[in-house]
Amino acid sequence: MEINHFIDTIIENDIKSKKHKEAITRFPPEPNGFLHLGHARAIITNWSMAKKHGGHFNLRFDDTNPIKEDSMFVDSIKRDIEWLGCHWDNLFYASDYFEEMYNRAMLLVEKGLAYVDDLSNEEIRTLRGTLKEPGKNSPHRDRSIEENVKLFQAMKNGKYDDGEKVLRAKIDMSSSNMNMRDPVIYRIQRAYHHNTKDKWLIYPMYDFAHPLEDAIEGITHSLCSLEFEDHRPLYDWVVEHTKMKNKPRQIEFGRLLIANQVTGKRYIRELVEENKVMGWDDPRLITLSGLRRRGIPKKAIHNFIHSLGLPKSEGETEIEMLYQHVREHLNETAPVTNAIVEPLKLVIDNYPEDEVEYVKIPNHRRNKELGSRMVPFSKHVFIERSDFLEEKPNRKWRRLSLGEEVRLMHAYFVKANSVVKDDNGRIIEVHCTYDPETKSGSGFKGRKPNGNIHFVDGTHYKKVEIRLFEDLLKEEYEKDASFEEKVNPNSLVIKKGVIEEKMSPEIGDKFQFMRNGFYVVDKDSTDKTLVFNRIVPLRSSYKRKKRKN
Repeated sequence: MEINHFIDTIIENDIKSKKHKEAITRFPPEPNGFLHLGHARAIITNWSMAKKHGGHFNLRFDDTNPIKEDSMFVDSIKRDIEWLGCHWDNLFYASDYFEEMYNRAMLLVEKGLAYVDDLSNEEIRTLRGTLKEPGKNSPHRDRSIEENVKLFQAMKNGKYDDGEKVLRAKIDMSSSNMNMRDPVIYRIQRAYHHNTKDKWLIYPMYDFAHPLEDAIEGITHSLCSLEFEDHRPLYDWVVEHTKMKNKPRQIEFGRLLIANQVTGKRYIRELVEENKVMGWDDPRLITLSGLRRRGIPKKAIHNFIHSLGLPKSEGETEIEMLYQHVREHLNETAPVTNAIVEPLKLVIDNYPEDEVEYVKIPNHRRNKELGSRMVPFSKHVFIERSDFLEEKPNRKWRRLSLGEEVRLMHAYFVKANSVVKDDNGRIIEVHCTYDPETKSGSGFKGRKPNGNIHFVDGTHYKKVEIRLFEDLLKEEYEKDASFEEKVNPNSLVIKKGVIEEKMSPEIGDKFQFMRNGFYVVDKDSTDKTLVFNRIVPLRSSYKRKKRKN
């Protein structure tokens, strides 16, 4: 898809005016959780702008808060971005710059633009004021430069306990922008860091570290989501007063919000820890690892992101919009196979007992490169339980019922004559007869069947586990319902189905199950049992979710 949005125009004009020779962008995740579909907009936007405008794209971990961060998340983020196809040119860590960040902070202290404060977080919050009332100066705001230098050095050297002192920028406690009211830029935090180990006892705050990281790396356009718009004056203030040579431009865009999906790290962690999902990569989650396991093609995600454009404001998008791009992509690329999700056996009474016929079937109607396969047909076959009713309910019923005749695709006409039921009254077999004159491809035109249904041969097949996924959240719930009350207990349904015997797919292979949907081979598959995840049905059954007021 052609990439054309307001940020693209800004970058193009900057290059035309010779302000920049190229676009240098970055994606700066904090390694405290797994990436989700909402992050895909930021990743793809930063990556595509760098590639389109002749520059390079950095992956930088904003690892300035060791209490919440973990190397597990570092590895997962790298894995997800690589899978998405947004390959970074450089890999950086904010922690690589801790020494320079400390020196730049000390520069502010020496210029009288930062001071060490003894107030607690609560006291600082109280003195900050409100949107209608200006803040009040800390009693420590007027400490001398010499005293602040010594105190900041002592913070670095471990003289004080966590929370005992902080370093604050000295800006304007009466500013209309709350972020400019002497923000905290360093705090004491004794915690093991995944990269720097135990070297540092003080860590920079995000609003101080982030602009420095961008400036150090020579980022030309710092693209971020809309919630950072009010932070932009502080971003520019830090770059200017720490005397950074490079001056990046921060530009904000609307976040990608997916309606009725679980994205909050706290909620996902709760689902994982309480075993309500199969891990961070559960196919019901819209984490990138979950989407990958579900079989969502990365190309469909790119097309989805670009099709939405890049708005300056925020708005919700339905997940079904992504699924439509998935269908469009897989409809052209996924080979077709016969699979039965809920098997019902047909016994063809007048077919020879030990005979097996084979018919050559293309693996895709249009994509000849996907080849063909030989499909068997014998006295016993499986059809979908939903393709049979004892009595034809109405004229529109175009499948099998007693006394009716249908074509088994690529085989023969069969007519249902009787059923066998178990002790509970459930049908376990349908006895039929076939017409040998109606073989597919024979040119038979004597009569029309009551529909066409697919099958899997009942003597040559494999048993499989088929997982059907629905949204993790219920379609309807009370407005003030707790998270636990919103969770859909029927979001996963497991079926025991059958597929063609000759299928020997690998984990991650995708298929179209005839008349059913698109499926992917799950990592839980073994040599004995293949496990398939439904990616999406063939057609959307989407209805806008209702909410009770």
